[in-house]
Amino acid sequence: MKTLSYAQAIHDALVEEMRRDEKVFVLGEDVARFGGAFKITKGLLDEFGAERVMDTPLSENAIIGAAMGAALMGYRPVAEIMYMDFLHECSDQLINHLPKMHFMTGGKLTAPAVIRTQYSLGRNTGAQHSQFFPSLYMNTPGIMVAAPSTPADAKGLLKTAIRGSNPVLFVECAALYGSKGEVPDGDYTIPFGRADMKRPGTDVTVVAVSRMVGEALSAADALASEGISVEVLDPRTLVPLDTDTILSSVKKTSRLITAEDSCGTCGVGAEIVARVSERAMDYLEGIERVACPDVPAPFSPPLQKAYMPGRDTIAKAVKKMMS
Repeated sequence: MKTLSYAQAIHDALVEEMRRDEKVFVLGEDVARFGGAFKITKGLLDEFGAERVMDTPLSENAIIGAAMGAALMGYRPVAEIMYMDFLHECSDQLINHLPKMHFMTGGKLTAPAVIRTQYSLGRNTGAQHSQFFPSLYMNTPGIMVAAPSTPADAKGLLKTAIRGSNPVLFVECAALYGSKGEVPDGDYTIPFGRADMKRPGTDVTVVAVSRMVGEALSAADALASEGISVEVLDPRTLVPLDTDTILSSVKKTSRLITAEDSCGTCGVGAEIVARVSERAMDYLEGIERVACPDVPAPFSPPLQKAYMPGRDTIAKAVKKMMS
């Protein structure tokens, strides 16, 4: 094992996969000479050259269109969209075309393109650079969605995404780029659709997504001193979603809290709660969703702090449920 930052783990996954398979290449805005807005692709141009590390025009629609075309021709593109907010600029390619190629050709064509992006909630980047909306793509059949919370998960899931045969939206969290954790040595992958129990517990199940996993673990540590045992589950991938593991946990604890950085209405938590309600209603004593309010993210640091859910929000929801 070695200790890496979340950002370094993603960088290493890209380097290792590009060394392993010459069909893997990277494209996006400022990914080559500048090394990426968050320096994830720094150094790739020097090692792999301009044919495999490509700076593109400022056109998200063109980036995804080019990635789809290359994927259809047998390449394995990793396209970077600088902010998740900018996915709306390429929604035609990302929703109407890329996820549907396999289906519309009766399985004759595959488009194994990976779209890396990040959300910047918590960095005071304003309403147009802070959004986290993975549920939109959970509602788009044909594309997988990953949202890792740790360096180890980020590296293992990205390698799986690059090697797979499906389009993948790989959502990183900029607030986690500097966080560090242990990462296995050598080549390893993490299968999609397998949740990870970050902490076992018996009283309440908290299913947390991306940044909220760390907040849930922090809340669980604090609540343990009060005699409350919290189980923290990290889905890691939202499509496919490991419903069975979530159901198993809820049947044990009888209480479910979901925690996410997206707005609550029609969010990830809403889908999880719906599935649990359909399949484990007889076990339930309580359900609560922790999410952002249904307003745009404020720029003001004090307002953004109040806007964002976190450790205290989760702990409050747990105590309310236990009472």
